[in-house]
Amino acid sequence: MALSRFLGWFLIHIALFLSLCYAEDPFVFYDFEVTYITASPLGVPQQVIAINNKFPGPTINSTTNNNVVINVRNKLDESLLMHWSGIQQRRSSWQDGVLGTNCPIPPKWNWTYQFQVKDQVGSFFYFPSLHFQRAAGGFGSFIINNRPIIPIPFDTPDGDIVILIGDWYTRNHTALRKALDAGKGLGMPDGVLINGKGPYRYNDTLVPDGIEYETINVHPGGKTYRLRVHNVGISTSLNFRIQSHNLLLAESEGSYTVQQNYTSLDIHVGQSYSFLLTTDQNASSDYYIVASARFVNESQWKRVTGVAILRYSNSKGKASGPLPDPPQDEFDKTFSMNQARSIRWNVSASGARPNPQGSFRYGSINVTEVYVLRNKPPETIDGKRRATLSGISFVNPATPIRLADQYKIKGVYKLDFPNKPLTGPPKMETSVINGTYRGFMEVILQNNDTKMHTYHMSGYAFFVVGMDYGEWSENSRGTYNKWDGIARSTTQVYPGAWTAILISLDNVGVWNLRTENLDSWYLGQETYVRVVNPEATNKTELPMPDNALFCGALSKLQKPQDVSSSLATSIIEGRSKLFFTVLMIASTLFLVFR
Repeated sequence: MALSRFLGWFLIHIALFLSLCYAEDPFVFYDFEVTYITASPLGVPQQVIAINNKFPGPTINSTTNNNVVINVRNKLDESLLMHWSGIQQRRSSWQDGVLGTNCPIPPKWNWTYQFQVKDQVGSFFYFPSLHFQRAAGGFGSFIINNRPIIPIPFDTPDGDIVILIGDWYTRNHTALRKALDAGKGLGMPDGVLINGKGPYRYNDTLVPDGIEYETINVHPGGKTYRLRVHNVGISTSLNFRIQSHNLLLAESEGSYTVQQNYTSLDIHVGQSYSFLLTTDQNASSDYYIVASARFVNESQWKRVTGVAILRYSNSKGKASGPLPDPPQDEFDKTFSMNQARSIRWNVSASGARPNPQGSFRYGSINVTEVYVLRNKPPETIDGKRRATLSGISFVNPATPIRLADQYKIKGVYKLDFPNKPLTGPPKMETSVINGTYRGFMEVILQNNDTKMHTYHMSGYAFFVVGMDYGEWSENSRGTYNKWDGIARSTTQVYPGAWTAILISLDNVGVWNLRTENLDSWYLGQETYVRVVNPEATNKTELPMPDNALFCGALSKLQKPQDVSSSLATSIIEGRSKLFFTVLMIASTLFLVFR
């Protein structure tokens, strides 16, 4: 009888224990099969990269602190890494999906990413980070929802809509890559895609017949929709606007913004925004959704315009007539920068945690290290056309930096990236920034190129505190916004201008700092920031994952893979088996001995 009571107690408490363990930070699982498919987004058949036969790929939907498990099966004919842009990978740069931290996934192999979206909310996206593959697709959105106990700073929308915009070429990514390798530029894009589709035929001369276009369906009557808009393109800034509608800005890359209306907003490569759209029009016809090229000769770039349709359920007809005008500032370079400066942090709103975003008073923290990073137009180094940052064109090592540190391999990289641009001739190096753990870094991004750039840093949301035209100087600090500069992971730097960011180096790991312009990134305009806790502990960095791939100097450690296996499946099955095995044993013992 005592054994019977014990087994009953054991059964109940094991079940409670397991359910509590898994309920506290739930898991979400995705299986990505990455393949080539043939598509014709601009009316020309071409090879694109699809995920689960979809182009663009599926949306990853998660909630703050979820554990996200994504098994990636590489069915391309070249190696692959998936990068989760804006996901901070707290304590785990092992999962970032760039060459400084991960060995590539070989063709026909699969690899499982597992990471926690710790203390984050907002709108992000993912893409393949190797071999110029993003120019062929493979991208999709990544949503992190608020936990129910944390209020969002606006009423719950009636719908949540993802819009992926980006410039597009009808040449395959391999052909674009070969052009860059041969020292050539990419030339003008062939168009702009919206959710992987070409433009609505708003103009019979510019848009050929038969192109599939995107339609966003909404309901009338003052409904509110959250639009998550991402520029997943190659190198073109795009102006986003919706005919006859205001865009109420609410969030950018994980930070809630001061809410303000825009008739249009410039969205630069790699950037993400959430807008609130209210269906307050009379639906006399459908409405144009437009993403058009910026900071170019607009008369020559008219074809580089994406057009989709916003359709009310009671719409009375098709959209027609001219597109809504872009900003009339082709010869006024201050309009877009002033618009960018107007995007501010909502300091009173809660983010991923209950405390207000503004409780982190970044403006009162002392800066511990300063880096001025200057770019230039591409230049020739050792007979090759290369892009540089502070005079250094980054060379990716055969052995990832983080893996080299783990196994104490010398000579893989140099921890000598300069605080100021080099004055001598440019060089090709694997040169890395030595970040101080718990330091507070000021980075000035000086764009001496003739085109717009955006810069991204993995592992962090940095504070955008200032931007202006001309050369940055120490006197420029007097213009910094030290209270409500937006916290984000990707910022624009206008040609002939600078942008200043502040970074709290509290996330241990090796973190990519790069231009998001895909051509310049491919040609070497990047580096890494190495942040090490002198007292190694799992509290600040998780152990190397059991399934880590090996390459370069460590390639002998890599075991052959059974390509039919799926680690994600084994994780799911393993968790289920553990849970049910314990229950079955306890149940059996309970039945036998009762």
